[in-house]
Order: sequence, then structure tokens, then C-alpha cells
Amino acid sequence: MRIGIPKEIKNNENRVGMTPAGVGELVKHGHELYVQHNAGVGSGFSDDSYVKAGATILPAIEDVYQTAEMIIKVKEPIAEEYPLVRKGQLLFTYFHFASCPELTKAMLDSGAICLAYETVQLPDRSLPLLAPMSEVAGRMASINGAFYLQKTKGGKGKLMGGVPGVKPAKVLVLGGGIVGQAAARTAAGMGANVVVADISLPLLRELDATMPANVGTIYSSEHNITAELPDTDIVIGSVLIPGDKAPHLITRQMLKLMQEGTVLVDVAIDQGGCFETSHATTHSEPTYTVDGILHYAVANIPGAVPNTSTLALTNATLRYAIQLADKGWEQACKDNGALANGLNIVEGKVTCKAVADVYGLTYEPVC
Repeated sequence: MRIGIPKEIKNNENRVGMTPAGVGELVKHGHELYVQHNAGVGSGFSDDSYVKAGATILPAIEDVYQTAEMIIKVKEPIAEEYPLVRKGQLLFTYFHFASCPELTKAMLDSGAICLAYETVQLPDRSLPLLAPMSEVAGRMASINGAFYLQKTKGGKGKLMGGVPGVKPAKVLVLGGGIVGQAAARTAAGMGANVVVADISLPLLRELDATMPANVGTIYSSEHNITAELPDTDIVIGSVLIPGDKAPHLITRQMLKLMQEGTVLVDVAIDQGGCFETSHATTHSEPTYTVDGILHYAVANIPGAVPNTSTLALTNATLRYAIQLADKGWEQACKDNGALANGLNIVEGKVTCKAVADVYGLTYEPVC
């Protein structure tokens, strides 16, 4: 199969869809790899390293899309890429269709096969291709929250861990999944007092047993969240409904309960955000203020640490990419139910129920 790795063109997105090591494995399986010039430079991988792995370097993004039967990316195509996507072409990347109607329409119109990392789901309901970036995003959420808590950055002027005789910051994490756990552990490691809210009692029991002593848990309800807000310094939103829009757990009215300079970090922004006042920001303009509350809602948080992120992502995606390339997407999805769960759009049809429900479109399962 001819496989293309284009350079990411989203704002400050320095990750790349595959490392040279991953490319080398696909080449060993007899596939042709085409990598756009300088696609890996932002992650620390030179064109020469891809050539040594067996890839061919192409000069422009148009060349990659025209040549490849399968495109492996990190982020969803943006408007400039829409015309490049061809009918019958397989795109293997993060899509997050529920938060972007323009992207959804463009991919439906293209006739492409869109297999989304974020909805590849194992029988135990875990999300193996979302997990590595969730781990990165969770850690970065606490690091960025601590950074923007500085007065010079618009925050309250508090140090995450405090000092002897001065209380540490308080961090409220909404959602106890992989993002929430990574955020809680990182914040706790920085010395903050952390509260994790979730609706799963088994998960809350597990977190109580395994988290550091400065991490507590509460059942996630509007009443309980509201009670925590007046003395919370950082709120990290990390809720996820696979393929669907995130629920708004913090409304605009709730902002009045918080002290000026409180920092909201919305990791769920790829799925529309879990704060009512969230809108997607970029690494070049990461924050804005609503009613005195600082919002950080960068839609590609792991892009700030592209070397780590690209290595972690390839570790997770490579085995699935090999299956798709070796068997073709139809047979690979028949043989692997997790991959079949990743099919969101197939040749003009919506094949993910959550996406269909968001837009009121017809859901047409693949099998």
C-alpha cells in the first residue's frame, strides 16, 4: 500500500503522524512510504532519518495526498486540506467530528474513509489510540494551569505547592479517566491539594486507593462541583464521551462563584469543551478571560511537546496502521472490532452513531 505522512499545518502543531522507526516497520511489511519534506522536523526527525528508514520524501503536501492510498496524520484535516482528500482514500488520524460541522461535511463530500483514532475502542471500553495523548494532555494541563496561575499571566498569583506556612493551590479535576488521572498526579506531585470528580463509583474507589495522599475524590454532580468552586484555584476539564460532544459541567453562571484569576483548563475542547464559556484557542494565543476567569483551551495541547507526543502516538498507532496496510481497511475492520469502532465516515455515510446523533444525520453501520 502507498502510505503518506503529510506535514501538519494546524497552528503550532509540530507533531508528525509517524516516527522514522514506525515508517521502517511499515516498509518491512512491503509498503511504500511517502513523507512530506520537513514533516518531522518539529518533532526532531530529519528527512534523512526517514530516507534511511526506507521512505521517499515528497516536496509538497499536495504530492503526498495525490500519491497515497492511506494518509496517516495527527490532527484532523483543516480547510486548506479539504480539497486534497480523494474519494476512496483512507485517512487515519484524530478527527473529533462532533465539534466541527465544517469538517464533517467536507469529509462526507469527499467520499473518503475516515478512521478516527479517538473512537478506536477495545471491548473493555478503553481507547488505546487516545490514551497516549490523553496522558500527555493531562500532565500538560496541570503544568499550564500552574503557569497561568501566576499573577503576571492573569492568575491569582499563587504557587502550586505553596511554601512552609502558606497553603498550596487547590485543583479541581472534572473526570477521572486517563486525562484526569494524569492531571491529578502531576498537580499532586507539584504539591497542590487536588479533588477529582467523577460519576463512576468503582473508579472513585480505585482513585482513593491509588492516588497520592493529597488527592481526594467527590461524586460529580452540579451540587458537589458548585460547592468546590469558591476556593478552587484551577479547574481542569477532562470529561469524555467517545465520539460525542462533551457536556458543559461549568456554566457561565458558575463563573460568579469563583475568585478572579481562577484558571480553567479545558482539555475536552477537541470535543466542544466542558465549560460553557470555552472556545478553542491556539498555542500562539492560548488564553482569554471571561468574567475575570482565565480560560486555557488549546485544542492540541500535546503539540507543545511534539517529540514526546509523536513517539508516544506512534507506539500506539503502529500496530493498527500495519493491520490496515496489510489487509486493507475493510478486512482489517472485519478482523478487529476495535478498528471497526474507529470508522466514523465511509464514502459519504456516517458510520459512528454519536456523530450521526450530534448532527441529526442517518447512522449507517458498516456491518
